Amino acid sequence: MADTLEFNEIYQEVKGSMNDGRLRLSRQGVIFKNSKTGKVDNIQASELAEGVWRRVALGHGLKLLTKNGHVYKYDGFRESEFDKLSDFFKAHYCLELAEKDLCVKGWNWGTVRFGGQLLSFDIGEQPVFEIPLSNVSQCTTGKNEVTLEFHQNDDAEVSLMEVRFYVPPTQEDGVDPVEAFAQNVLSKADVIQATGDAICIFRELQCLTPRGRYDIRIYPTFLHLHGKTFDYKIPYTTVLRLFLLPHKDQRQMFFVISLDPPIKQGQTRYHFLILLFSKDEDISLTLNMNEEEVEKRFEGRLTKNMSGSLYEMVSRVMKALVNRKITVPGNFQGHSGAQCITCSYKASSGLLYPLERGFIYVHKPPVHIRFDEISFVNFARGTTTTRSFDFEIETKQGTQYTFSSIEREEYGKLFDFVNAKKLNIKNRGLKEGMKQSYDEYADSDEDQHDAYLERMKEEGKIREENANDSSDGSGEETDESFNPGEEDDDVAEEFDSNASASSSSGNGDSDRDDKKPAKKAKIVKDRKPRKKQQESKKGKDPNAPKRPMSAYMLWLNANREKIKSDHPGISITDLFKKAGELWKTMSKDKKEEWDRKAEDARRDYEKAMKEYSVGSKADSHRGERSKKKKKKQEKQMKGKGDKKGATSKSSSSKSPSKSMSDSFKSKEFVSSDESSSAESKKEDSEEEGAASPPPSSEDSASGSD
Repeated sequence: MADTLEFNEIYQEVKGSMNDGRLRLSRQGVIFKNSKTGKVDNIQASELAEGVWRRVALGHGLKLLTKNGHVYKYDGFRESEFDKLSDFFKAHYCLELAEKDLCVKGWNWGTVRFGGQLLSFDIGEQPVFEIPLSNVSQCTTGKNEVTLEFHQNDDAEVSLMEVRFYVPPTQEDGVDPVEAFAQNVLSKADVIQATGDAICIFRELQCLTPRGRYDIRIYPTFLHLHGKTFDYKIPYTTVLRLFLLPHKDQRQMFFVISLDPPIKQGQTRYHFLILLFSKDEDISLTLNMNEEEVEKRFEGRLTKNMSGSLYEMVSRVMKALVNRKITVPGNFQGHSGAQCITCSYKASSGLLYPLERGFIYVHKPPVHIRFDEISFVNFARGTTTTRSFDFEIETKQGTQYTFSSIEREEYGKLFDFVNAKKLNIKNRGLKEGMKQSYDEYADSDEDQHDAYLERMKEEGKIREENANDSSDGSGEETDESFNPGEEDDDVAEEFDSNASASSSSGNGDSDRDDKKPAKKAKIVKDRKPRKKQQESKKGKDPNAPKRPMSAYMLWLNANREKIKSDHPGISITDLFKKAGELWKTMSKDKKEEWDRKAEDARRDYEKAMKEYSVGSKADSHRGERSKKKKKKQEKQMKGKGDKKGATSKSSSSKSPSKSMSDSFKSKEFVSSDESSSAESKKEDSEEEGAASPPPSSEDSASGSD
C-alpha cells in the first residue's frame, strides 16, 4: 500500500465557508493547504480519535475528530474513493472509517449533543445537522429558548445568521436547562467579551490601515483597537501572518498583521493591519500578570518587565500571543542598499519587499503574493519614460499585478533575485532547470533563510552570462531596450541616405564601409533558417497518412459517449479530467487490450508511410523530367527569338522611320536619358529631311522589301 494519498480540489469547511485546497494523508498525519491563503492545517496521526464517511452536498465528505475535541471537515471526495481511504486508515491510523448518513426526515425536534467543539442535533442515532461552536458569535437566553448568532461570511452569497432552540422545562430542581444549554455553547463559542483587565496597553500608535491613531489593548484571546471613531476586536485565531519591514529611509519600521477573515467597517474590508513606528521611540512595558503566570503562559518568550524600541515590544508581544513566526526581508538588497524597491501600484506609490517566499507591497492597497501561487513574472518597458521599467506578476488563478515606475538601476538586482528563486520569466521563456521546486504542502509563512541562496544567485549570474554569449543577437536586443541612447548609431548606419553611394564609390569612411557588410551578413545569416522552417511547415502534404493514436486516445474515442451519458451536462474540461481518472484506475489487463490496438494502428501507419514515400519519389522523378523538358523548350524558343531580333535589326537600319513607329513608348515609361536621345535623333532626321527631297513611293516599296 502507498505511504501517502493525495487529493486535489478538496474543500474544507471553516466558519461556514468552503475553502479550496489540497489534502495529503501520510503515515505522520493529515495535511491540508488552503489554495487561497496558503495556510496549512497539520493533524498528527497520534491525535486522531475518529473518522466518519458520509454523503454531503459536494459528493462525499470526511469528518475527522481529534482527541482534544477539534473537528475537521473535508468535502469533495468521490464514492469510489471510500475503499482506498478505509484501507489507509486501518493500515496507518488503526481507525475504522465509519459510514454515517444524515437524517433527512425533515423533523424539527430531537436531541442536542455537545461533543468537543461541535453541537449535534440528532433524531434517534442519526445526526440532522451539526454546528461548529467556533462559528457562534453570540448566545442569548429567553424563557425556554436559546438563540445562537453566527459570524457573517463574506464569501458566501447567503449566510445563516441565527438559530433558535426551544428547550422544554424539566422537573429537576436547581438545574435550569436553558442556562445549562447556554453555558455549554459559551464554553466553546468564539464570543469576544472584554472581561477583566488587559495584559498590556500600547497607546496612540500610528495605524496606516485602517487610518488613524489607535490604542491597542492586548487581551489573552483577542486584540482590541480603540480609536476616536471606531473600535475593532481581532481574535488571534484570525491572524494569518506577521511581517516586520524596514522603511527605505532606515528611520521607520512597518509592522504588518495579515488577517483572514478581515476586519470590517461598513462595506470596507481590511485584510491587513499596518502599523508605522519610528526607530527612535522607546518604551518600558510591564505586563498585568504576576511572574509565575507569565512564565507558565509564555514559557520564557516574555517577561513581566521589558524595555526597548516600541516596534520591538509590539512585535515580541504579538509573536508570543499569536504563536506565529515574524516574516522579515531576506538577503535582497536594492541598488541603494535598501531591502525594498520604490514603485507604484495602481494610483499610489509604495514599497515592494522581495521576501524569501513571496513579495509584499505596502501600503495602499497592501498586497501579499506567495511564490507558490505565481505563474510567471515579466519585466516590461516603462510606458512613459525609458528611465524606468514595470514588474508584472501573474498568478495561477489569472490575477495580474503590475508594479510600475521602478528605477532602471534596480533591474539587475531584481532579475538576479527572481532568477535565484527559479520563478518563470515570461519574456525570457522557461529555461531548462528553472522549474520551481517548492513543497506544495509547506507553510508559506515559514521564512527560513536558505543556506544556499548566495550560491544560487551566483549560478544564476553565470547561466545568464553563458546564455548571452551563446545567443545570436536576441540577448543584445533585450539588453539594449533599457539603453535607448545607444541605438542612434545603428539606426544612422542602417538608414543613412549616403550608405549606398559611399559603399559603391569608396569615397566614404573606410571604417563605416568595413562595418556595414559585417552587419548585413549577420542579419542575412540569422533570418535564412527561419524562412526555410516556414517553407517546410507550409509544404505539408495533406495526402500523407495520419499519425496513429495512442492507446489512451483510442479508448477515449470509444468511451466518450458513455462518460457523457453517465455524467449528463458535463463540460469538455471535466470530461477529460474524468477520463484521465478512469484511465489511471483501469487494470493492466484492460489497458493491454488498447495497447494492442495502438500497436496495430502503428504498424498500419508504418506500412502506409512506406507506400506513400515510394509514390512520392516516383512523382518527384516525373516532376524533374517535366521541368527539364520545359527548360529545353524555353531555350529553343529563346534561340528563335534571337534570330528574329537580328533580322529586324538589319531592316530597321534601312528604314529608321518605321522602326521609330514600331518601338513607340508612352511618356510614363520613357526615362530621361532615352527621351533626350530620342529628341536629338529627331532633330538629325529633320535636318536630313530638309536637305534631301522626300523618297518616292517606288523607293519606299523597294526599301520595305
